[in-house]
Amino acid sequence: MTTIAEIKEAIRVNKNRLAKELQESKELVALIKKSLQAPLTEEEKLKVKTQMLDICKAIPAFTVFMLPGGAILLPLLIKLIPDILPSSFTTDAEHIADKNPDS
Repeated sequence: MTTIAEIKEAIRVNKNRLAKELQESKELVALIKKSLQAPLTEEEKLKVKTQMLDICKAIPAFTVFMLPGGAILLPLLIKLIPDILPSSFTTDAEHIADKNPDS
């Protein structure tokens, strides 16, 4: 059974993950705008590619979550296909798994 403290921790961590993903998306928009006026460096191109892949990963995860029973199905799917989540979510998930060996 999940305790109130665990639920609060999960909400805090996911809020931080979402904030990190939004910040990265803002950076992506800025890089795309810059690319319209000047060529991007290799590092900037890599950032754009990484962020675009993260967005493409987030859409199926969100879709699964929105399905009936998706709140149960998504964690199972993440265990089977760990690369389904964007990068800002996977690094925190690894940290939580290290903290909570029961998962």
